[in-house]
Amino acid sequence: MTERGVEDQLVDFLPNLRRFAISLCRSREVADDLVQTACERALANAQSFQPGTRFDAWMFRILRNLWIDEVRKRKTAGPQEDIDAQPDLVGVSGEREAEARLTLKSVAEAIDGLSEDQREVLLLVCVEELSYKEAAEVIGAPIGTVMSRLARARRNLAEAAGISAPPERSAVVKGAG
Repeated sequence: MTERGVEDQLVDFLPNLRRFAISLCRSREVADDLVQTACERALANAQSFQPGTRFDAWMFRILRNLWIDEVRKRKTAGPQEDIDAQPDLVGVSGEREAEARLTLKSVAEAIDGLSEDQREVLLLVCVEELSYKEAAEVIGAPIGTVMSRLARARRNLAEAAGISAPPERSAVVKGAG
């Protein structure tokens, strides 16, 4: 694929890449820097993209690797500002909007409460719509690991949201009917 082809795909893919970056670092400013660096790296290494493979998985892997490098750097850099300390944006008043914000906050907190491994898999599969195999390639783990992390993430989200488990299925009774 030519560098121009990667550039075209990057432009279309920026919102997805930014969303994933925000989920990893929980800071819009840091996420923007991360996305910019990932784009620079992708353009500089456009020749390494293999046609016939998923561009989004390639980009997610670049971004994730950059984030891992950033986390390693931050361990020696000192404390960071907590995103929760930022003031809320002023929104439209009204009961419906307030309920929507509370629901969104509740879901965001529930997702935030997941382990990093579960949150990462949940976002790759459920938000970015990667297959289990593609998510496994992005995080460098077996498909079974992706499946179990996703199952635990969904269960933990349901518990945090107060959604009860469906009733257990009963065994089929022979001769009934």
